[in-house]
Amino acid sequence: MVAVIGPQSSVVAHMVSKVASELKIPLVSFSATDIFFTPWGSPFFVRTTNSDLYQMTAIAEIVDYFGWKEVTAVFIDDDYGRNGIVALDDALIERRSKLSYKAAISPLLGLNRSEIMDVLINVAMLESRMIVLHVTPDIGRLVFSVANYLGMMGNGYVWICTDWLSLIVDSHSPLPSHVMDEMQGVLALRQHTPDTNAKRAFVSRWKNITGGSLGLNAYGLYAYDTVWLIAQALDAFLSQGGNISFSTDSKVLSLKDSNLHLEAMRIFDGGQALLNNILQRSFMGLTGLLKFDSSRSRVHPAYDIINMVGNGYLEVGYWSNYSGLSIKPPEILYNGPRNRSSADQQLRTIYWPGGTTVKPRGWVFPNSGKQLQIGVPIRVSFQDFVSRESGSNDTFNGFSIDVFQAAVNLLPYPVPYQFVGFGDGTKNPNYTDLVNMITAGVSTLSPFSANSKFVYKFLF
Repeated sequence: MVAVIGPQSSVVAHMVSKVASELKIPLVSFSATDIFFTPWGSPFFVRTTNSDLYQMTAIAEIVDYFGWKEVTAVFIDDDYGRNGIVALDDALIERRSKLSYKAAISPLLGLNRSEIMDVLINVAMLESRMIVLHVTPDIGRLVFSVANYLGMMGNGYVWICTDWLSLIVDSHSPLPSHVMDEMQGVLALRQHTPDTNAKRAFVSRWKNITGGSLGLNAYGLYAYDTVWLIAQALDAFLSQGGNISFSTDSKVLSLKDSNLHLEAMRIFDGGQALLNNILQRSFMGLTGLLKFDSSRSRVHPAYDIINMVGNGYLEVGYWSNYSGLSIKPPEILYNGPRNRSSADQQLRTIYWPGGTTVKPRGWVFPNSGKQLQIGVPIRVSFQDFVSRESGSNDTFNGFSIDVFQAAVNLLPYPVPYQFVGFGDGTKNPNYTDLVNMITAGVSTLSPFSANSKFVYKFLF
């Protein structure tokens, strides 16, 4: 054995990479995205996909684009999940947002509906309605089923999924209608692969082979390019005079475990030379330019941003490390100057949970939050500005009420409030008396700042 392709799981890849490094065998993964694979920690590990570092940066820039400040993360509690959330936390902090709550799902209990229910009930009681879901596909589908049951897929909620959801969509499209109904309005990322003639021809051949029974997701394309990468590198290695030879590993022999037959394991003498050839490759594959930078990351990391709508999805934009958020494919922007200006970030119209195109606030007062009590004068004159609705104690109409409600609606977070009448209805109340009562703490109305008198006079 001179090279290993895989494994698909980041958790398994961590274990296998230790063996690969010991035996000097290049381990090339097309789907292990964990951020903590580094040249010094895993010297013989190479990935042909993108690190979650970039995926979490893309999510943080979406959060920043819409102006949300607090994010709840729901994730699988293993190395893949935890490390991804570490990257998300760092990316959010750089953009003056934060992870306000982290909800972990045990990988052993993740398919237990009651376990998911307990996690999401805690999430539903939080202030944040902006949720990032970083799990495996099987757990993710169950999360949305439970979230629908709990009423967490309606107006006001925001759900952003890492690329596990796009794997489901691309591999099994069209999804059953009841599954799609549970995901309406969700945003998801997908590893970007350019739309080229070579890719279209390959997808067509794939459909002919499978009869259309199995879709082709981005990782399938990465796997295909990975095979060609190793083939080219091995061809170059042999052309350079490299030999396929092995030597004994004294560390392995010292274990002397007859049941595992570790004595059969050998160090690949040409492992470092083959690894160098892999890292030096540069060619156009089905996934775009396959080339590595000095940190062994693929150049030009990029993602599609998809919006689950109706029986399928809409592509609402792209993210790339080169240009940020854009409605133009990244490969077009690579030909121009790099531009990460916030003024040039752009996405198409998004249909959010609940079917609205209005940006959700992403934040509410928790269930235990208290309503603000807003003092409203019960006037006998100028009732076009303020008047109490007949037969009601706390419902008011008028121009000043409209101005107040419009101002509250412009806030980046919801403010629950209750109107409280002030005055006896026989004469106009004295504003100074109202402000003095608030300042002295006599009134049950919520206190304001030193400018309270101005606020009341301006609004009412």
